Amino acid sequence: MEVADGFTEVVPVRDSKVPHGPAVCFGAGSWGVFIGGLKAGSRRF
Repeated sequence: MEVADGFTEVVPVRDSKVPHGPAVCFGAGSWGVFIGGLKAGSRRF
């Protein structure tokens, strides 16, 4: 998994094994909640 930086409203994520493949974009707020949950050890998403 590869996450692009430099975007303010969205967080593009793609498969690092397929660098020219499509990206899935998440809202920045949703991505922050997801990462916060991972850091807290949550497994419910």
